[in-house]
Amino acid sequence: MTLLSVREIGKRFGKLRALDDVSFDVQSGTFHGLIGPNGSGKSTLLKAIAGAHFADEGRILFAGRDVTWMAPHERSQAGMSLKFQITAIIRELSVYDNMLVAVQAAEPVLRLLRSATRAALQRHILNALDRFRLRGRSSELAGELSHGEQQWLEIAMALARGPKLLLLDEPTAGMSPQERRFTGELLAPIKAHCAIVIVEHDLDFIRSVCDRLTVLDQGRVVATGCVEEIGRNAKVQQIYTRRV
Repeated sequence: MTLLSVREIGKRFGKLRALDDVSFDVQSGTFHGLIGPNGSGKSTLLKAIAGAHFADEGRILFAGRDVTWMAPHERSQAGMSLKFQITAIIRELSVYDNMLVAVQAAEPVLRLLRSATRAALQRHILNALDRFRLRGRSSELAGELSHGEQQWLEIAMALARGPKLLLLDEPTAGMSPQERRFTGELLAPIKAHCAIVIVEHDLDFIRSVCDRLTVLDQGRVVATGCVEEIGRNAKVQQIYTRRV
């Protein structure tokens, strides 16, 4: 079933046409990668999907709804979650409390006023930290985590509200090879209940985790297909030979 449908999206910044007639679909239960040379429009497209800025042209359909002009919080309420490349954890809070803040964001105000959520959500939080190999560090300050662990914490936070679609902008940037491998292993179980759109420069990583890829160059879609099809595509090979 089609979860996300991007149709003829265009985006300008002054005279620069960052996105031009971009279209692709993301199916439920799949991981979809956005790849392309630097400046090809990948992050701009991800932000347009998330509502960080609005597209100038085209439509974005999510879970059967037109979200093209929805505010980011409305898209979040509809089941979309975004993790940017730069972590947004609260470094001065513990790992556990970062997760608590993320989980409580979905709680009704009345329950928050009654302080009724911490105990009820403790199992959920600890299970999430366990899945991302952070339970043993739950009492430590988030700022004391390694770069890779901070990325994992923020992915766990982005998943706290049970989204249908997670948008990841370069989740392995700055990670060691071992941390990248671990990240792929941590993401794999998510597919059962949440689709992912990933912007990533590490082609080995994205090929290992994604079902389908969309390749961008100069703001336009060059090709969309399964990993094997994209790997054989002569136009894609030419782009990476020329630009990367």
